[in-house]
Amino acid sequence: MSSSQPPLKLFYSPGACSFVPHVALLEANLNTELILTHIGHMTPEFISINPKRRVPVLVINDTEIITEMSAVLTAISSLSPETNLLGRTTLETIRSYEWLNWLSTVVHGQALGSIWRPERYSNDPAIYPAIREKGLETIRECYKIINEKVAERGTGFAVGGAFTVVDAFLVLLHCWAGRLEIDMKAEYSDYTVYAKRLLGRESVRRAREVHVDV
Repeated sequence: MSSSQPPLKLFYSPGACSFVPHVALLEANLNTELILTHIGHMTPEFISINPKRRVPVLVINDTEIITEMSAVLTAISSLSPETNLLGRTTLETIRSYEWLNWLSTVVHGQALGSIWRPERYSNDPAIYPAIREKGLETIRECYKIINEKVAERGTGFAVGGAFTVVDAFLVLLHCWAGRLEIDMKAEYSDYTVYAKRLLGRESVRRAREVHVDV
């Protein structure tokens, strides 16, 4: 580890959204201690670090505890500014946050949360099927938007002309479609071409070796 790099720890759960900052850390070539935690089976140690019981969590210098996807990715980007993980210009950074906010709140939190965590939206199990059905409808709408946006850009990247953390998030969301039994190739062909190409990227391949469910 470089003497100028602070000690880093990433709390992750296999196959979860913590895959995204893991890719970012690899892109930035930042040595990081990976600490395994399992969604739904959080240890008392983890809960004391993040009472919200969510991954990812990035710890810097054993003192700064950072939660929430956009904040974690911003921290990683700030530690390796030369990699331009949030874009190369001010406008590209703005576009990165535009993507990240939507992906975190609507796509991940609302759509997939409804499908995989309906108990977050109601205490009545009887309506869980309806919540899941609405979530599936929403995720299909989101995939359609993503498909259109990557096709419109035509650069092979979501922002600008180079890899950003947005690309890592979009690759993850494409992989998750397999759990939903959505035929991405048939329904969202441009998104599939984009994601398949990025799956060959070294940082993505290395992160998938750890996140075996992605």
